Amino acid sequence: MDPKAVWQQLQDDARALGFSQIAVADVDLQTAEPGFLAWLEAGFAGEMTYMAEHGLKRLRPAELVPGTVRVITARMDYLPAAAEPNWQQREWQRLAQPTRATVSVYARGRDYHKVLRQRLAKLADGLQQRIGPFGHRAFTDSAPVAEVELAQRSGLGWRGKHTLLLHREGGSMFFLGELFVDLPLPVTSAVSDHCGQCRACLDVCPTQAIVAPYRLDARRCISYLTIEHPGSIEPALRPLMGNRIYGCDDCQVVCPWNKFASTTPLADFKERPALRDPELLRLWTWSEDDFLRHTEGSAIRRIGYERWRRNLAVALGNGLRHTDDVEWAVQARSALQGALDSATALVREHIEWALSQPRP
Repeated sequence: MDPKAVWQQLQDDARALGFSQIAVADVDLQTAEPGFLAWLEAGFAGEMTYMAEHGLKRLRPAELVPGTVRVITARMDYLPAAAEPNWQQREWQRLAQPTRATVSVYARGRDYHKVLRQRLAKLADGLQQRIGPFGHRAFTDSAPVAEVELAQRSGLGWRGKHTLLLHREGGSMFFLGELFVDLPLPVTSAVSDHCGQCRACLDVCPTQAIVAPYRLDARRCISYLTIEHPGSIEPALRPLMGNRIYGCDDCQVVCPWNKFASTTPLADFKERPALRDPELLRLWTWSEDDFLRHTEGSAIRRIGYERWRRNLAVALGNGLRHTDDVEWAVQARSALQGALDSATALVREHIEWALSQPRP
């Protein structure tokens, strides 16, 4: 096997499969272990107990998948092809409309787990056809893998102060995936940091979840609260969530590097009409069957109908706090009141909070 020739062919295959870039990382992540343990010790993982369940295997690829000697890291842009050149302005405008809902950009299309995993598998299959069988395993945010750490070390970008990976030509609007392999591929070089003195992401965070550069307290992060958190959302944080019902992109939308974010050529990430610019009251009318139908093949489905209703109730409450549309407010209160009797205890708590918000 000629490692350089293999690597060149892999890059060609990756581009053909829709990946924006691939790179190769070594498996020695020992220097990242103290920071990860300190993050866990501080309680910043919240109720994401899975972050600690596998211990340091997250930072030891050769223990997670015995025989691994390299990790092929992959970047896949997801900004929809239809996004306007001033897409960031569009996002700010939506956040300023209290009667509408905001879904994180990445979740408006097909579930990225499926898209990346299938294409990583095809990348491995193509390589096997050329060099014969080899040990490999694909991951996409689905196992104890230090994705950003591996991506940074391999040169896919640098870690921004919001803890996400940044790329000069891709911003941060991309997914990451990994292919653990037992092939001694040449390691690619890391790139330098280009955040400088900028702290836009820290300053814009609605809940101040970025407690310091490169330090995120997930317990305050709206993405965590609307997706990972299973229970009651802390009342003090609810007003800060605005109309965000699934995820939060503020730290990415404000980032200067995302002026250069590349749009995706893949139809998989095209925005679904129901999620592109949704109206809160319209989403509130969805039955569980409607929810399952509209979110089929979407990452949103994994939070389930109960959390979806919980998040909507908070957004409706915030809408009542900020709208000048009296007619909408009357309709919203009626819709919330009408759902009380059939709501689960969790959803009922958030409906009652919404109804307690001051009249416009």
